[in-house]
Amino acid sequence: MTTYSFRCEEHGTVDVRRGFGLAPAVAPCPVCGLPMRRVWTAPMVSLAPRAAVEAIDRAERSRTEPEVVSRVPGRPGGRTVAPTPAQRRLPRP
Repeated sequence: MTTYSFRCEEHGTVDVRRGFGLAPAVAPCPVCGLPMRRVWTAPMVSLAPRAAVEAIDRAERSRTEPEVVSRVPGRPGGRTVAPTPAQRRLPRP
């Protein structure tokens, strides 16, 4: 299956999945039924590493669904560092 992009004048860009080479030049908008013209985009022919794809997807999601945390994350591995004698004399927050 291939993803084709169409643009509706009222509702913006809509992605439609069709078999390779089976997308028409004009398709009806799924919301209002008006004809949408096909938008030509660059093909996604390269395979990116999974970690890179996940990072890009996470960045895209954060635009509309920001990740919210309730506290500062701990140290990696869950280890705590013991303060030195000099650090023990410092005021605590």
